[in-house]
Amino acid sequence: MKMKRLIIIFCVAFFGASSYAQQVATITTPDSTYTIPMNGDMPANPFIRHMYTADPSARVWKDGRLYIYASHDIAPPRGCDLMDKYHVFSTDDMVNWADHGEILCADDVPWGRKEGGFMWAPDCAYRNGKYYFYFPHPSETITDHSWRIGVAVSRHPDRGFKVKGWIKDVPPYIDPCVFVDDDGQAYLYNGGSGHCFGGKLKKNMMELDGPMTEMQGLEDFHEGTWVHKYNGKYYLVYPDNYIENGVQYNRMHYAMSDSPLGPWDHKGIFLDRTDCDTMHGSVACYKGQWYVFYHNCALSHRGNLRSICVDKLYYNEDGTIRKVEQRDHCDVPRK
Repeated sequence: MKMKRLIIIFCVAFFGASSYAQQVATITTPDSTYTIPMNGDMPANPFIRHMYTADPSARVWKDGRLYIYASHDIAPPRGCDLMDKYHVFSTDDMVNWADHGEILCADDVPWGRKEGGFMWAPDCAYRNGKYYFYFPHPSETITDHSWRIGVAVSRHPDRGFKVKGWIKDVPPYIDPCVFVDDDGQAYLYNGGSGHCFGGKLKKNMMELDGPMTEMQGLEDFHEGTWVHKYNGKYYLVYPDNYIENGVQYNRMHYAMSDSPLGPWDHKGIFLDRTDCDTMHGSVACYKGQWYVFYHNCALSHRGNLRSICVDKLYYNEDGTIRKVEQRDHCDVPRK
């Protein structure tokens, strides 16, 4: 009887602890570890809570981890024009995350705007043992027509990036996206103010291989291009110019093509608006599951203090994307 009681106590303790372990996720920084409640089999949204982040660019690298390159909103709120640095996060299970810290700031850009700021949505690509970090940044105080797509290079995905210059002859817009096709050809996209451009990159990942051209077939394009490939088809996703009751919001659209440079066939909205007046997202496949990453304002209720989120993404048999079911946003005070 005594032995049976001990076994029961052990089972309750063991399975109770296991159950509890599944109820929290973690984000580990160089200084601390924070816990995040779970929602289903992933952390509740937003899943980065110790700082404000936006514009997540998700990439899976050869070390088997999924990395997110994100811009940084400054608290207390100072406006998107004063965003001045980038952070990197990674995971190997979509539950527990590591914050690798800051990888680049405005002071690191020798040709950049002397007042700093304007470090907006970035992206990262890999070729021949090097990681290429692409970021938009103006070169003059008056930003109009002075936007450049800068490139920083490192042999590590999470540190050691050094600015090597900018890509010449790119239209003066923001939000770079670099897509590397199965044959190794890399493509650069950028855009804004209703215009989206794309073109080939040379193998050095620092120069265009011919002029960029405006993408055709997109409807209500705003900014924030992201290109990925699924079952031989190319997908271009982007936020629109949606207005509801006089308030600016964004929803995520997508278009499909047989070519990475179009023409594109607009398919509709796959991610509805959040509580935020901006939307910027990326799509990635990790360990057989597709995900969409984006940001909202659930922690701050302020459009210039955003937080990154993730939800699962599914395709229909014909290749179209199902409407994403956004998990309930866990609206709790920031830790």
